[in-house]
Amino acid sequence: MSCCAPGAEMALEVAAATSASPSSEEIKLASRSLGGDIHQTDLSVPTVHCGACIQTIEAALGSVENVVSARVNLSTKRVSIRWRGDIVPPFFAVLGRLGYQAHLFDPEIHEKDRTLSELIRAVAVAGFAAGNIMLLSVSVWSGAEGPTRDLFHWLSALIAIPALAFAGGIYFRSAANALRHGRMNMDVPIAVGVSLAYTMSLYETINHGEHAYFDASVSLLFFLLIGRTLDHVMRERARTAVNGLSRLAARGAVVLRDDGIREYVPVAELARGMRLLIAAGERIPVDGDIVSGNSDLDCSIVSGESAPKAVSAGTHVQAGTLNLTGPLTMQASAAAKDSFLAEMIRLMEAAEGGRSRYRRIADRVSALYAPVVHLAAFVTFLGWMVASGDWHRAMTIAIAVLIITCPCALGLAVPIVQVVAARRLFEAGVMVKDGSAMERLA
Repeated sequence: MSCCAPGAEMALEVAAATSASPSSEEIKLASRSLGGDIHQTDLSVPTVHCGACIQTIEAALGSVENVVSARVNLSTKRVSIRWRGDIVPPFFAVLGRLGYQAHLFDPEIHEKDRTLSELIRAVAVAGFAAGNIMLLSVSVWSGAEGPTRDLFHWLSALIAIPALAFAGGIYFRSAANALRHGRMNMDVPIAVGVSLAYTMSLYETINHGEHAYFDASVSLLFFLLIGRTLDHVMRERARTAVNGLSRLAARGAVVLRDDGIREYVPVAELARGMRLLIAAGERIPVDGDIVSGNSDLDCSIVSGESAPKAVSAGTHVQAGTLNLTGPLTMQASAAAKDSFLAEMIRLMEAAEGGRSRYRRIADRVSALYAPVVHLAAFVTFLGWMVASGDWHRAMTIAIAVLIITCPCALGLAVPIVQVVAARRLFEAGVMVKDGSAMERLA
């Protein structure tokens, strides 16, 4: 299983749709003030892949002048940047130099999960090719020799080509993009290992060799893609905690204008000072104060108390609570993005992307993974060349070093456990604000 998700095409589409980086004014409008001259900007970066990507982005953005902090959430593929001052730091230029396409995060945009569709197609192609090559390999393993063995090797080579080009393209594109921008990620050793295994097998086939490894290279891709698909599905399910909170938000509200006209307004356009009419059965869209009316509210999302709370004129109410019994007129005291519910969503996302001690250790180790593995493979090749003088054997063992060192436990195991645990706790009525809290309880 590898950790780098296929996102190059999505990134190119985003880049084409936004031919230029947003202006400073657009970035300021999309940012929110945290007080004390500190602002937070959320960027969507679809090509964030693994622990090495996280380390690279956070280090690069953290070194930019006036940037207070940068945090990458691998589950949502989002970067949260806190910065100070009136001059917007060059976020997009920095990410562009690293090879990452980015755009301002818009919570109203819900993109179709094309990554899962691509992964399923890749698994199907790799599985079909691996199964057929295995059938051909049975004859070779059973003792086929001469022209028969060569024929089956050539058939295996032909079947492997589309599998490597389509299914393996996920790894090759990710590795090529990383190397093109002078960095390493965890897909590089997999791409190099699979390519060398196929090349070695083709060399053996051309020279009528006894052994070829087409079945191993394609089967490796098949199992890696299965693992990646399961990881992607698990991450999407883990995001249901945040999505569940988002679904509690009202989509809009009836605004009572000064001239008495009632108008339905989307929640994003609700502003402080507006008078809102909340019917029984509707959720409070923004934080505010009751102007008139009496009712009972379900405030379990706020306090955890399941018993309804009686409210009347002058009572302060919070977004996400449910009006149960009677109509209310309220005055908004904050916009939707500054409401209690929006802050809860941000806290959940921060908990998912938080850095506990073990997670920081895993990120640092995973950032060193690719260079160390390539160095180990190279040293192995030199060692066996010196010891045996057989370049074929030395190359075969070096390839084995590259393809058996699965990186996922380093870069993904700790984050995915934290994300899944946060979701399970939320379903049980406990909201996690800091992932290190779970670590301290363990």
